[in-house]
Amino acid sequence: MSETTLETQGLTRIFGGGRTLFGKQKPEVHAVQGVDLKLHEGETLGIVGESGCGKSTLARMLVGLDAPTEGTIHLKGEDVTALAKGSPRGLARSIQYVFQDPVSSLNPRKTIRRILESPMRHLLGLDAGNRKQRLDELMDAVSLRREFLDRYPHEFSGGQAQRIGIARALAAEADILVLDEPVSALDVSVQAQVLNLLDDLKARFGLTYVFISHDLSVVESVSDRVAVMYFGRIVEEAASKELFARPCHPYTRLLFDSAPVPGKKGLRGEKGLAELPDPLNPPPGCSFAPRCTRAEADCQAKRPPLETKDEGRRAACFHPLENAVLERTA
Repeated sequence: MSETTLETQGLTRIFGGGRTLFGKQKPEVHAVQGVDLKLHEGETLGIVGESGCGKSTLARMLVGLDAPTEGTIHLKGEDVTALAKGSPRGLARSIQYVFQDPVSSLNPRKTIRRILESPMRHLLGLDAGNRKQRLDELMDAVSLRREFLDRYPHEFSGGQAQRIGIARALAAEADILVLDEPVSALDVSVQAQVLNLLDDLKARFGLTYVFISHDLSVVESVSDRVAVMYFGRIVEEAASKELFARPCHPYTRLLFDSAPVPGKKGLRGEKGLAELPDPLNPPPGCSFAPRCTRAEADCQAKRPPLETKDEGRRAACFHPLENAVLERTA
């Protein structure tokens, strides 16, 4: 097992709360609830879940763009929670973010040269000569021509803009990249190019990835390990191959059954209209119980802890699936 480079314990983010001037309790939105994760050096950790489950909020806390309400973040054994709460710049040398929308994440008033030089100036303190050398290295690394440096973001396609976003993340010499839906806004053919680029960069620079996506086929192809989120919590975590072959949590199985797969005709989703629990009033027991066909009375009364089910697998379920082999083709 490689060294743990990033670890979270009880990471929680609650929006709102507090009291009004007259003492009335303000509503709270529980976006992320008690997330425990370990990221090993050199691996790709995939995070999946339906919209609104807290994936992006978790990502923003990892890079210091959002402050955790509770919990801790350890980077290479050092507690950096205070940096995440008060100074995002303190984490920027080690962790960088690649945004979902490649064009809107780039400043439209700045040239690509100024965008890429910004972290070199403020985080690395490089002089003009070293910045020029670093720019040449970055453009070569992401397979873009040097004349693109003096153009503006609106002059590029989505795939080219995402390559620039990746180059900006690499400019600070970070060890960890948090990739938030990095290919969801791109055409399928361009997705493959960007995914191949990320794979090459990982090997070339020894990077570690947190890869967030709702596209299960993409996550399966790029991830070493996968964590499944539902309603702000991790409900299952396992090696990618094991998770996709034998899901343990009923929600994981539901995700797989609902996803279109080449060669498989028809989808086996839920019957009727499924709704997430109210984030302003989380249920006391398992948040997935109202949608789960295996739910019992204990699921309604108590929240299942995330615990080890077998070697290399954790799941938060009182009644997990047993020997549930996933059918991937028709």
